[in-house]
Amino acid sequence: MNTPVKQHLIDPEICIRCYTCEMTCPLNAIEHDDNNVVVNADLCNFCMDCVPVCPTGSIDEWRVVATPYSLAEQYEMEELPGQQDIEAAPTSAGEAADDPVAALLAEAHKGAGGKARAPVSAGKPVVNMYTLGKPAKMSVQGNYRLTDDPDHDVRHIILDPGALPFPVLEGQSVGIIPPGEDADGKPHLPRLYSVSSPRDGERPGYKNISLTVKREDGGLASNYLCDLAQGDAVNVTGPFGATFLMPNASDARMLLICTGTGSAPMRAFTMQRQRAAASGGMTMFFGARTPNSLPYFGPLKKVPESLLKQHLVFSRLEDADKEYVQDRIIAEQDEVAEMLSDAKTHIYICGLRGMEDGVEKAMTSIAESMGEQWTALRDAMREDGRYHVETY
Repeated sequence: MNTPVKQHLIDPEICIRCYTCEMTCPLNAIEHDDNNVVVNADLCNFCMDCVPVCPTGSIDEWRVVATPYSLAEQYEMEELPGQQDIEAAPTSAGEAADDPVAALLAEAHKGAGGKARAPVSAGKPVVNMYTLGKPAKMSVQGNYRLTDDPDHDVRHIILDPGALPFPVLEGQSVGIIPPGEDADGKPHLPRLYSVSSPRDGERPGYKNISLTVKREDGGLASNYLCDLAQGDAVNVTGPFGATFLMPNASDARMLLICTGTGSAPMRAFTMQRQRAAASGGMTMFFGARTPNSLPYFGPLKKVPESLLKQHLVFSRLEDADKEYVQDRIIAEQDEVAEMLSDAKTHIYICGLRGMEDGVEKAMTSIAESMGEQWTALRDAMREDGRYHVETY
């Protein structure tokens, strides 16, 4: 009877194929093919370097196994296997050993921490339908500039899958494969972008999708996308992501916190809730440097407050102090505290990773004013599928 061992796995349903873990692993224990990103059990030493850099938490998965899953088996996985029932090996005296399975499971769960979960009422997402080897070829329907700031060129890009089925839910991402090869002569890996359109399409019923893309100096994919013209062909992988999804329950309340292009999924949520006539209400804290650099500033003004209550926050206004989203959250702490106390509230945070610390501190202060511990409240919401973070 084999001695049970702990194995590090990656959840193929949640993984968004950004390959950050593979680039971070000091042992080259993580690799990928056209379908999945996998961990070589012969090389992995559980150093945990890959865990904090994963934007989705899909990397933070562990199983206790009698025999580790091979790379070939992992490449074929469409969903993560459950924990195996494993009997402990008997001692040489023929007696049952102390339970090593339970001990390893306890150790594994310590590493797993709070795992992101989809809302209970969320739709079932399709994941990894199109891969590196077999991408979906889409055509550009439109490329529109969203900002009037020379230092912040943000585009709204609409892609048409044509006759290809490409089911996508709000909060999912797609991969864009830039043309050409890297310095090693290999095809470029996809770059990930959140979808900014609702499930039935940028135009209702047309199933086209939109992306919100900021041009970055030297950015391979962002410059490629921002320079696309109508009719150009684009290779797309995905969709990816199975947790950063919106609740389908009409009475669910949503607290949205975002900066810059982190507004992409928030736009998708808002449009879908409007089309579905959801009644729960949404409150958004949206940060940017100025109104000219805030994506969708004009269209947001047309969204009724009954659907979306907006707090637009600017850090570089003339003759005004710098203000960030966490500052406005504190200023509106009574409203935020009331939402935190409601079991129907779902929180979504999306944008630059630097915003997380400030938001955490603001939430900690507000929770304390309620007589709550924020970490406990946050983890309970995450366990219920009501707390979601996607930063980059």
